[in-house]
Amino acid sequence: MDFTEIDREDFSSLLEEIGRTSMPFGKYGPSKYPPRGVPVFDLPAEYLAWFAKKGFPNGRLGELLATVFEIKECGADEVFQPLRHSNGGRFRLSRKPSQAFDFGSNPGHE
Repeated sequence: MDFTEIDREDFSSLLEEIGRTSMPFGKYGPSKYPPRGVPVFDLPAEYLAWFAKKGFPNGRLGELLATVFEIKECGADEVFQPLRHSNGGRFRLSRKPSQAFDFGSNPGHE
């Protein structure tokens, strides 16, 4: 898709659809990021680049991922800010490390 050939209304509709779409499978899907997975507009550029190299999924999801990749690749990621704002901010991708405490025996302190 060449963004010079899309009109404002179509682009607005496309952004709305991107805003409603989350990654349904894989590394950023619901099994790792419940309940819906990562919003496609917040997927890392490297992950999208991997799909660009290996092939995007078939169907509408693949089209949306390719569009997000193209937008990010040309440095226009800020276009997703209104979507992030309406979702409460950028999706947090880093998982909190699990904290483990060992309250086992401590020599000299019984």
